[in-house]
This record gives sequence, C-alpha cells and structure tokens, in this order.
Amino acid sequence: MRKFGLIGKKLGHSFSKIFFDQLFKEQHISATFNIIEMDNIAQFEKIKTEGYVGLSVTLPFKETIIPYLDELDESAAEIGAVNCVFFKNGKSIGYNTDTVGFALSLSKILINRKEIKKALILGNGGAAKAVSNVLGKLNIEHKIVSRNPESGQIGYTNLDSQTLKEHKLIVNCSPLGMFPNTRTFPDIPYSALDESNILFDLVYNPAETVFMQRGKEQNATVCNGLEMLHLQAMAAWNIWNDI
Repeated sequence: MRKFGLIGKKLGHSFSKIFFDQLFKEQHISATFNIIEMDNIAQFEKIKTEGYVGLSVTLPFKETIIPYLDELDESAAEIGAVNCVFFKNGKSIGYNTDTVGFALSLSKILINRKEIKKALILGNGGAAKAVSNVLGKLNIEHKIVSRNPESGQIGYTNLDSQTLKEHKLIVNCSPLGMFPNTRTFPDIPYSALDESNILFDLVYNPAETVFMQRGKEQNATVCNGLEMLHLQAMAAWNIWNDI
C-alpha cells in the first residue's frame, strides 16, 4: 500500500486527510494518507526513511524544509518555499503547488475584474512567497504586510484608508482566523473597504473567517482557501504519480 501524508506543526485544522481519503475511496486506490505533526523540521530526517511516496508540507515548515531535501523543482527554487515532496529514485524532491492552486482559484475571481492592478499580501511566510510569485506573473503590483516588516515591506501600523483604496486585492497568508483560533483576524482598517475590494483568505477552516465577515460587512467580495487547497492537492497528486 502506497503511503502519503501531511507534515506540519499543528494540524487540527487540516482537511487534507479528508480530501485524499475521499479520493482514494472514489478511485479505488490502495493508499493511506497520514497526518504527521512535528515540533521541529529535523524530524523530517526520520520521516524520509519511512517509505512515503509523497508528502504535503504546511506551516511552519515550507521554507525550513529546503535544506533537508535532495533537489528542488525549478518553480520551488524560484519561490523559495516547498509545499510538496516527492520521493523518487532514492531522492527527496521539493515542489510548490500552492502557486497552481492560488492562480486557478484567483483567476475565477479576477475574470471580470481587469481593474485590479495592486494587492496587499498579509504575512511573509512560505504561502506568501507563493502568492507573491503568482501576482508577479499576473503583473499585479503588490506589497507584503508584516508585523515585523523587512526592507520593502510595510507594517500593519502603516496601513491606512488610502492604502486599502489603492490596493483592491487583499490576500491573507497568515494563520490568523484558522481553527481553533477562529476569533483572531488581521488588523487592517476594515471600515475603509468597499464593494471594489476583494478579500482572499488562504484559511479554509472555518469556511468564513472574521477577516471575511468584516469584508462582507463593507460589501467587499470575499473568498476562502478551500478551492485552492483542493487544486494544489490535485497538483501534488499528479506529481506523486509522475503525471
């Protein structure tokens, strides 16, 4: 039986096992999908010996896993983050399928919104790097918003009404609002939002976060990350099966 799994630190929020268990059942595939919680990325060394075909990677290891891999796919190297590992010919190879999931999901929202030229990315982790990569290829100018901004980034305290009016697309790549901490949310001036804004939350559990609720109250378009999860998972499945 082929073995797959998800590695991360706290995985009580994840729907990945549900998704893959359903896929295996529907397609009569003899495989298992395990949830593997790790406190430290160094534990990956042991997991590499346990016969897995492929692994999904989530918070907080999308960047720190890179030195533990034998190879990186070109796109993962460009992005600097990995969310998918394929064990092939004795090597561990890192990929990034977050870009596929985000690009396809976002394209459905932007199809009639050609005026979207600027975006804000909330958070600066591995998911934010994938989102930044996609927005760059779409020629959407964007800024990273962080609690501890680095060069070229902005802090939450610097966000004002004018910034939100100029940056119509706001993507939450932070874990704020994720189960079980469902009452947390990014600290942005929500009252400045209106129907011209789009709030895309990569969080999918709960289905509607406080970030999204506050956007809806201002008539903004909102979207969660569930479709992105499914799309990136199928992209990973294709990689694991050499499709």
